Amino acid sequence: MQPDEQQQSTANISRKRFFARCRDGLLFFLFGERLSVWASAVDKDYPGSLLASTHTSNKDMTITCFIRYEIDPYQREAFKEYAENWGRIIPRCGGRLVGYFLPYEGSNNVAWGLIAFDSLASYEAYRKKLKADAEARKNFESAVAKRIILREERTFVEAVDGTCNFSAAPEGAR
Repeated sequence: MQPDEQQQSTANISRKRFFARCRDGLLFFLFGERLSVWASAVDKDYPGSLLASTHTSNKDMTITCFIRYEIDPYQREAFKEYAENWGRIIPRCGGRLVGYFLPYEGSNNVAWGLIAFDSLASYEAYRKKLKADAEARKNFESAVAKRIILREERTFVEAVDGTCNFSAAPEGAR
């Protein structure tokens, strides 16, 4: 392909498709084949994705949805109740609740929630169940009405092998 043809073909793709390709390239660079586990879920929103042909299944992969909350520090107890409610709801809807964490020392307005899934596909199935769950809807609505959550961010992470679920070494083992 000549430089003029390449420039013209690049100009003809849609903005959405261009950004999907940029995203796919960056994510593939960062995560490699692990990314292909959820590529099909993304492809329906981003036609022409570069990853459409790499979809494979990796049943051993576990991802964790890491939720960072900015909360109203004067409503710490209301957020605690909100988090405790998820302790019943999340497992019922298919998530493995790692835990919710309130600020203890330092910043008084940041809290976290961690929920594990086998894949992003299982996360999507969980989200569907969550939307249909009456107690989940009530918990969301209560948090909105009380304005306890000022901001929420979700990031999906994977554990580094050999770094999780370790107990403290016995005193004499060091």
